[in-house]
Amino acid sequence: MALSKDELKKAIEEKALQSPKPQLYIKDFYACDPDAKPRDIKNVANEMVREGRLAFWSSGSTTMYGIPSRIQNEEGA
Repeated sequence: MALSKDELKKAIEEKALQSPKPQLYIKDFYACDPDAKPRDIKNVANEMVREGRLAFWSSGSTTMYGIPSRIQNEEGA
C-alpha cells in the first residue's frame, strides 16, 4: 500500500463525494491507491462504514458504498 490508511480513507471519501453517482462499487475505489490490493481497499471501506463515513447501499443484488447523506438525498428526491 503506497498510501497510509488515513490517506486512503481520505482518498475514498473524496472519490465518493466527487462522483456523479451517489453509490459506487468497491472496484471504483481501486484507483484511489493502485498499489494497494483490492482486499486492503475493501477492508478500509468497511472500516469507514463502521465509522459512519460511508454507508452500504443495496440494489437487491449488489452492495455498493456511498456517503450516507448523498444516498439519503438521492433516494428522497
